[in-house]
Amino acid sequence: MSTGTTSQPRVIVFSTPNCPFCNMAKRYLRERGIKFRDVDVSRDAAAARDMVRRSGQQGVPVIDINGKIVVGFDRPKIDRLLGLK
Repeated sequence: MSTGTTSQPRVIVFSTPNCPFCNMAKRYLRERGIKFRDVDVSRDAAAARDMVRRSGQQGVPVIDINGKIVVGFDRPKIDRLLGLK
């Protein structure tokens, strides 16, 4: 099934359920048709440690786009890493 587009990026969103910026980031990705894995660091201590190891940050959201880290809901950086306009 070739659509002529590039392959789907690998996106992981480290978040917590009650974080407004996490929810905005996830909604933004959904609206643009970007599939992502949502990791709730409030329920998974190992995932929280992994997030800190990747980003150096304890705050959420942390978004991993093909191995590049975005801390917070930084829309311009997210767009750049995803190749969106």
